[in-house]
Amino acid sequence: MKITNTPGVTGTAPTREVRRTSATGSATSASAPRQIDDTVNVSTIPPEEMTPRVQRAIMSLMEEVDKLRRELDHTQRRLREMEDVADTDALLPVPNRRAFVRELNRMISFAERYGAPSTLMFIDLNDMKQINDRYGHEAGDKALFHVARLLTENVRGTDVIGRLGGDEFGVILAQADETVGAEKAASLAKLIASHPLPLGSETIEMSLAYGTYTFRSGDQPDDALDKADKAMYENKKEQKGEDGVR
Repeated sequence: MKITNTPGVTGTAPTREVRRTSATGSATSASAPRQIDDTVNVSTIPPEEMTPRVQRAIMSLMEEVDKLRRELDHTQRRLREMEDVADTDALLPVPNRRAFVRELNRMISFAERYGAPSTLMFIDLNDMKQINDRYGHEAGDKALFHVARLLTENVRGTDVIGRLGGDEFGVILAQADETVGAEKAASLAKLIASHPLPLGSETIEMSLAYGTYTFRSGDQPDDALDKADKAMYENKKEQKGEDGVR
């Protein structure tokens, strides 16, 4: 709490000038977090009225403002932490379906505004039931972690990876047209296939079926997911036959 003396006033008379600024020091917008500048200027109070009682009242008010500011900072930190928890998958350190769909909607809006298409990759891991049945669900969880790590380490910072549920993942390849998106999706599929999961003295071969859809202006997130999902099932059929069972 910053207190300065008023010119011409003896003693410890504090000054009063309460301003609210944003964290960057600029004018605060309606949506930006607010930070209180703890400067008080009481130059407008006549010296004869700046009695010890008035000074104590001002000090008490300033202490209360400081307390409220600390509580607000704590609340904002807790809200950010809760938002992170709500957006993260319950098992893997990647966004959950809700957060992924929100990012997909944002990228579709970006494509609509700037005319820059992006590509959605829908992934379904092969043979996860067999892995769980043979090695146990702990091994199945390790397989999911293994794939999530490989995907995360091999995409750009602007791309988005999320777990859509079960053994399904989604990848948003930002500003990647149909050709670039398809090439990157095929590259990621080959990457997973070439990196088996080490499990004790054994290794578990991993593979996936995938489909891509390059979304543009006017698309809806659910429609984009549905089209990429259908393309994935076509890829799965190509891998295992017309019944599409894997």
